[in-house]
Amino acid sequence: MSDDWLAIDWGTTNRRVYAVAGDGTVTRSERDDRGILSIPAGGYQAEVADIRARFGDLHILCAGMVGSNRGWAELPYVACPARFEALAASVRWVEPGRTAIVPGVTVADGRRRDVMRGEEVQLLGAVAAGLAPADALLCQPGTHCKWAWMIGGRIERFVTAMTGELYALLGKHSLLSAQMDGSATPGADFLAGVADSADGDVSARLFGVRADAVTGEGAISDAASYISGLLIGADVRRRLGADEHAYVLADAGLGGLYVAAIAAVGGKATLIDSHAAFLAGITHLWSLIR
Repeated sequence: MSDDWLAIDWGTTNRRVYAVAGDGTVTRSERDDRGILSIPAGGYQAEVADIRARFGDLHILCAGMVGSNRGWAELPYVACPARFEALAASVRWVEPGRTAIVPGVTVADGRRRDVMRGEEVQLLGAVAAGLAPADALLCQPGTHCKWAWMIGGRIERFVTAMTGELYALLGKHSLLSAQMDGSATPGADFLAGVADSADGDVSARLFGVRADAVTGEGAISDAASYISGLLIGADVRRRLGADEHAYVLADAGLGGLYVAAIAAVGGKATLIDSHAAFLAGITHLWSLIR
């Protein structure tokens, strides 16, 4: 095999493959919907064989839900505080000398336990690449939004909020679904939702969207944006205070909503490239295990 290798960010519903040259340059990437829910039991070796048929007979390092109990092999979590070295020491070669998987990270906070798989590579990579300082609050929006406190470049602790999943469930299965047409944007209705989240009564505010519509009193023109602002606003208010700074790892769409919400509550936000963070993290891990 050559010095080139493949990095795979293998999530629940999606997968992204990066071809990485020996000098760290990405020469090709491919995104598809072949997340772990699309792979049948015992089907992972055939999947990576197909990937190698397209990209070349190269070593592979995977991160994400592929290392879960629904994935190729279940890897134990590394406990916080977590550094690159601890992750590298717990990497498992599921195809000896050919394909390896990065473990996830866990944290305990009293009775509450939390876990992540894949996000740890982005978090550590963001600091390693200089996209965020070594001591920082990092936010990774998504179906399950991660908030991580980095100390000295390590993941000191983190918390997961089901903000994105709640929004999706409301949009598909709730009383409000008919009103939630279109995508959320960081306009006036979104900011109104962020402002209304200040009273902490999110469930009542949500029903208020329905009540306003059926009574015709103060109906919201963009319910999807308002509800997004309400949920994200509640999450943001719980995580940081006025004048605190958060580094948001996301694309401009979803990341822009969080940046707007953070600014609206008096915080500061920097949007950074999550793909660049992942590549920096997975490349550093590869250098430690190769």
